[in-house]
Amino acid sequence: MSYLSELLPSKSDYVGAKKYWRHDVIAGVTVGIVALPLALAFGITTGAGARAGLITAIYAGLIAAIFGGSNFQVSGPTGAMTVVLIPIVLKYGTASLAPLGLAAGLLVVVMGFTHCGALIKRVPWPVMEGFTLGIALVIALQQLPSVLAFHSISGANTLVTAWRTIRGAISAGLHWSSLLLMVITLLVKFNYPRLSRRFKIKVHIPASFVSIIVATLLVPIFSIHTPLIGNLPRSLYAHVALSKSHIGMSALFVGAVEIALLAAIESLLSARVADQMAHIHESAVSYKPNRELIGQGLATMVSSMVGGMPATGAIARTSVNVRSKAQSRISSITHAAFLLLVVLVLNPVIAHIPTAALGAVLIGTSYRIASPANLKEMLRTTRLDAATLLITAVLVVVIGLIWAIALSTAGYFLATIILKKVRK
Repeated sequence: MSYLSELLPSKSDYVGAKKYWRHDVIAGVTVGIVALPLALAFGITTGAGARAGLITAIYAGLIAAIFGGSNFQVSGPTGAMTVVLIPIVLKYGTASLAPLGLAAGLLVVVMGFTHCGALIKRVPWPVMEGFTLGIALVIALQQLPSVLAFHSISGANTLVTAWRTIRGAISAGLHWSSLLLMVITLLVKFNYPRLSRRFKIKVHIPASFVSIIVATLLVPIFSIHTPLIGNLPRSLYAHVALSKSHIGMSALFVGAVEIALLAAIESLLSARVADQMAHIHESAVSYKPNRELIGQGLATMVSSMVGGMPATGAIARTSVNVRSKAQSRISSITHAAFLLLVVLVLNPVIAHIPTAALGAVLIGTSYRIASPANLKEMLRTTRLDAATLLITAVLVVVIGLIWAIALSTAGYFLATIILKKVRK
């Protein structure tokens, strides 16, 4: 029983809830405001649509919060997952997401029951930092179709696809209105925190949310011609038929393994970072890696079967959750409930958000993920760590996430062994 009790929800997850539930509700609403534009943007970027992003944020966010192993983790669609999903959707269509999510989620659940969660601690930290930097670069490059108002171009290599998109957009004539909205959105996103401190605005409103509002208001005021999200169905459920997918068994297997590994790595990394931010990484209440895998696997399975996408723990949203003084998973549950309420009430407003603004928000988010200040600090460490970080980032962009982690980890350990022998 002790084995199963460690992997399943219990009353101990909510010990002290009567004392801090108000703080958790406020933190959950704050994270929900941050998650809304990101969920829309990741859904559109993947090719599944804005509704798929919202479905993922709501269903996966709720299930992972209840069944996962972290008190602070916030789950949903992420930039790292879009890196894997975009080539698949372009080649096999959105119908492939259901069987892929079901298979990948099942694999992640099996990983949790077989105690694979501890393996994340064996991945060297420079590899994880390079992995994060590479993801940031890929996310930024993926936003080119949105900010250039140009259709997505199929291709497995991110750099080649980005170059073709730029060349195609220039040939067709640059969409200056969308580019202007991108610039305005980024200016607001990066300058609003400073202005709010200067004018002593006490109410905390996330910069991404403010920038989206400003860009959305500018479109009708100045009659700007730019692509919009459009109307979303009020129903947050889409009937999924596995038989409609045309993905072959070999592609299904490879894709499911890649998605499962990414979901496991990113979720455990996010939970690990959250515990460090909350200063409980050596505490008895720190995250349980195997239970976290089970929660994330269930979240991906359910989300994919109701019209969403595979999900993972989201480092950016989880960080906001910790900084908002969340104390328990009540905040993550509130985040999902808040998004549901927003969709049901503010659907007509969401339809008028320009896609260029969402793309700009993700470009800004990728800059935050890359964390230039942290990057400079990492590059000042040992040569091996700095080289590993940069090589991993390049490999993520050039050959993909999973192979980048595998090759960089193997190379790091091999280099460490060689250096030890040389020093002897």
